Amino acid sequence: MASTIQSLVFTTLLLFISIAPSFAQQSFRPKALVAQVSKDSSTLQYVTRISQRTPLVPLNLVLDLGGQYLWVDCDNNYVSSTYRPARCRSAQCSLARSNGCGDCFSAPRPGCNNNTCGVSPDNTVTGTATSGELAEDVVSIQSTDGKNPGRNVSDSSFIFACAPTFLLQGLASGVSGMAGFGRTRISLPSQFAAAFSFHRKFAICLASNGVVFFGDGPYVVLESSIYDAVTKAFIDEAAARNITRVGPVAPFDVCFSSENILSTRLGASVPSIDLVLQNENTKWTIFGANSMVEARDGVLCLGFVNGGKNPRTSIVIGGYQLEDILLQFDLATSRLGFTSTLLGRQTTCSNFNFTSN
Repeated sequence: MASTIQSLVFTTLLLFISIAPSFAQQSFRPKALVAQVSKDSSTLQYVTRISQRTPLVPLNLVLDLGGQYLWVDCDNNYVSSTYRPARCRSAQCSLARSNGCGDCFSAPRPGCNNNTCGVSPDNTVTGTATSGELAEDVVSIQSTDGKNPGRNVSDSSFIFACAPTFLLQGLASGVSGMAGFGRTRISLPSQFAAAFSFHRKFAICLASNGVVFFGDGPYVVLESSIYDAVTKAFIDEAAARNITRVGPVAPFDVCFSSENILSTRLGASVPSIDLVLQNENTKWTIFGANSMVEARDGVLCLGFVNGGKNPRTSIVIGGYQLEDILLQFDLATSRLGFTSTLLGRQTTCSNFNFTSN
């Protein structure tokens, strides 16, 4: 069974960025950067942590692979001696492609200053957007040699957006905003690349506990006609294997009794699904570990959701389908590299070493 990927929007769990030289004022030159990520059990969103401000404050952030930039809640106790609003017509405004210029009629504070350029931070989970102030502050993240963690390194001029507290609605409990990994010049990968003079590349490896990168929802969402074709082929193949279909379990329509489904190293023994990429010789095979969800005792459901007839994107790959697959995104050349499931190699994305030797 095959389906053409037209757009990939990811949610995730390990940020691994290859880099070269760091700041001129730093003698230490990290080889890579890494951020640990965990999956929130209530929302199934992937959450990572970086530090920001002076003094540094650890921030939990929902990962958004398609997000434009980092945005944080500035209404709730944002205190920093190094906060700098981006002034109108500044280089920061140009990088953010901000054409707006505004004033604030309250006492000056982070998120409320005069003669600053505005942006529109958005919560891609709820589809909510609002106005916000563009600013700079210190951001700190851990380095790594690819095997072991190293010391933290900092970018003292990291561009982000200040947002009001209400934009956090619908996000995992305890987060302070969203970290955007999209193709803009002020996304996290782009800014780290500029600060440390490396290529605009990053890799992600998702698991319930692993290493980071971002997206929309936890499961595959397909436009209705695509969904109907894929699920029909899957149901027919499952029936040929004497797998018994049972009633739906929200949000899934296609569910089966687990009685005749064997468990293998690659997950449930069900029909595999091939996603055919732009080069038709390259296929991304989804096995049972990434396609089937245990909806309740004795019931496994296909983790694909009907997105309706007019979705914004015809095919959205969910974070569940990305788990235990290593992906590399080259933003400069618009290329995606990926492995087959790591389960076939008897390892997982949770095995990255976040402790020293």
